[in-house]
Amino acid sequence: MTDLSEAVAIVTGAGSGIGRGIALALRAEGAEIVVADVSAEAAAAVAAETDGLAVPTDVTDPVAVQELVDAALGRHGRIDVLVNNAGVGPQAAIADMTLEDWRWLLDVNLWGVIHGVAAVVPLMRAQGSGHIVNIASMSALAPMPPLGGYAVGKAGVAVLTEVLAAELEGTGVDATLVLPGPTRTAIGDSLRNRPGAAGALREFRNEPPAELWRTADEVGRRVAEAVRDREPIVVTHPELWGRVAARHERYAAAFRRAAAVPADTA
Repeated sequence: MTDLSEAVAIVTGAGSGIGRGIALALRAEGAEIVVADVSAEAAAAVAAETDGLAVPTDVTDPVAVQELVDAALGRHGRIDVLVNNAGVGPQAAIADMTLEDWRWLLDVNLWGVIHGVAAVVPLMRAQGSGHIVNIASMSALAPMPPLGGYAVGKAGVAVLTEVLAAELEGTGVDATLVLPGPTRTAIGDSLRNRPGAAGALREFRNEPPAELWRTADEVGRRVAEAVRDREPIVVTHPELWGRVAARHERYAAAFRRAAAVPADTA
C-alpha cells in the first residue's frame, strides 16, 4: 500500500467532475494537491477546497504541461502522483468528423495524457517512486456510435497505460488505468473550451439508465483507493461487463475461424 499522507498529487481537469472528485479524495487521504484546469477560475475554486495550488493548464500544450510540473516542483520539490484526467466527450459519426474535429479531440484526450506522462516519468524514475493514473473510459473496451472519435482517444490511453505499467515494473513507479462508466460530470458541455470552428462534433446527450450513473465523488474515492492500493486497472461499473464480453467474443470468434482454416502448404 502507498501512504498518501503528504504525497504531492497533480490532477488535471480538476476544476470539475471526476477531476475534482479525485482531488477531494486524495486530499482526504492527506495528499498535497496541485489543481490543473483549462479554466483558471475553476482551478482556483477547487484549490480553495483542497488547500492546494491552482495552475491554469491547457493539456494540449506541452509547454503548459511542463510549466505545471515546474510549478508543482517549485512549491513542493517533488511529484508523487500525476492524474491525467482532463478530457472532452462530444459525439459525432466518424464519417461526418472533420480533420479539425479529430485533431482537437485527440489533442485533449490522448496527447494531453502523453504530455503528462512525458513530463513526469523521468522525474519519478529518478526519485525511484511515483504513480501515474490515466483516466480512460469504458468506451475504450466497448466502443459504440456516436462516440467513435472519443473511443479512439480513450483506447489509445488504455494501451499507453498498460504498456507503460509493464515498462515501469521494478522501478518503483506505478501506472493505473481507470475505466469509468456513466458519471455525472460537465463532460456534456465540453465544446465550451473548443477553439475555432464547430465542425461535426455535438455535445454528448445520451442518457443511460438511472441505475448506471455514479457521482464524480464516488469515482474520485475509487481512484484514491486504487492509488493507495497500487491497483493496475480500475473499473467503476462492473455491471457493464456484458458489453465488454460481447465485444471480445467477436474477436474470439475470429480466432476460432482462423484456427479452422487449413494452413496454406503450397
